[in-house]
Amino acid sequence: MTDTIKQMSGNSWWTVDRVTVFARSLAIFECAMFVFFAAGTHGLIVPLDGPTTTDFVSFYAAGTLTDAGHAGSVYERFAHHAAEQQATAPGIAYNYFYYPPVYLLLCGLLGVFPYLLAFCLFQAMTLLPCLIAARSILPQTRLVVFLAFPAVFWTMGTGQNAFLSAGLFAFATILIDRRPWLAGLLLGCLCYKPHFGLLIPIALIAGAHGRAFAGAALSVVGLIGLSVLLFGAETWQAFFTAAAAAQPIYATNMIDMSGLTSPFGAAISLGASANAGFLVQGLASIAVMAAVAVVWRSGASLPVRAAVLIAGTPLAVPIVMFYDLMLDGVAMLWLMRAARDRGCPAWHRPVLAVLFLLPILSGNLGGGTNLLLPPITALGCFVLALSQFRHERGGQAAGAGLTSAAISAGS
Repeated sequence: MTDTIKQMSGNSWWTVDRVTVFARSLAIFECAMFVFFAAGTHGLIVPLDGPTTTDFVSFYAAGTLTDAGHAGSVYERFAHHAAEQQATAPGIAYNYFYYPPVYLLLCGLLGVFPYLLAFCLFQAMTLLPCLIAARSILPQTRLVVFLAFPAVFWTMGTGQNAFLSAGLFAFATILIDRRPWLAGLLLGCLCYKPHFGLLIPIALIAGAHGRAFAGAALSVVGLIGLSVLLFGAETWQAFFTAAAAAQPIYATNMIDMSGLTSPFGAAISLGASANAGFLVQGLASIAVMAAVAVVWRSGASLPVRAAVLIAGTPLAVPIVMFYDLMLDGVAMLWLMRAARDRGCPAWHRPVLAVLFLLPILSGNLGGGTNLLLPPITALGCFVLALSQFRHERGGQAAGAGLTSAAISAGS
């Protein structure tokens, strides 16, 4: 991490000690926020109108229903809500569950533990691979810097699964060139959030990663087959029925669109209609897919390819929430790796610092603020990745020119 910061800095201010002190201060502030919000959800700050909980209750309730032999009931709102209330407290707001049955393979494991223990195990066991991956991408990384990334705080605070998604993307990209089969198997595990796989086949096909593509396909087929074997085909039928009924929830602002990272969420937050939002998202998704195809086909370095793929996902997919900016945290690690290996434009440094900080406000701003921090963070990270690609291409062209000149001079 020391060498990386020095190579990115270009001045004496960006020292490893100063960055570490700042990261520690930010992490302490986020821990204080976490305690404050936890106390607030238990009514210790101001009286509450009713009990509250985190999104994790949705996963846990799905697990308890699955363990009881009622996997299909996960997709029945009344039964699922009853299980959520039984796990926490009567009267909590309903937390939706629109994950495919492959996710029940994990939820079922969580359901065997008491609720609080299951919550802690889930967060710890999914965060740990992210930390290991961070060290693999940048071996001298001081983990406090990664832990201070605000999306870590929001993932824990909401009880979400962003660590799992980020860890799968991180390890898959680490292994894609050396262990393509294993990388593909990991990418296939993202089928628990199938929309997150939108860019994966484009990257693998464009980059001629046939073995990784086969590994991903095998992983998806295997997980689906296992879920059918354990839970029955009728559970998948229930999932498709529930998923078909979910579209109005996102199209009619039943969730806070200001928390989305996508152009669709930005358009809706700015007052656009659902149809206009889908049009904006469609155009943006096509542009991101084209960029991913170009970068992966070009034979760019692994850090650049990984950063473009991972940073592109929160933009290309319409429904990605602010806590899933964990993906951008991994993309930033790859960008720092690229800067260490090949340098970077000077303006990357302050932009990267701003993008690192922006998510701290992404989870507690209402739609009326229109600050659009999640999509700004996602777009900024993707632009940095594309700029790094251009920087790398320019360096290679300059190197080729110097080599040609040297050959000519020698002749």
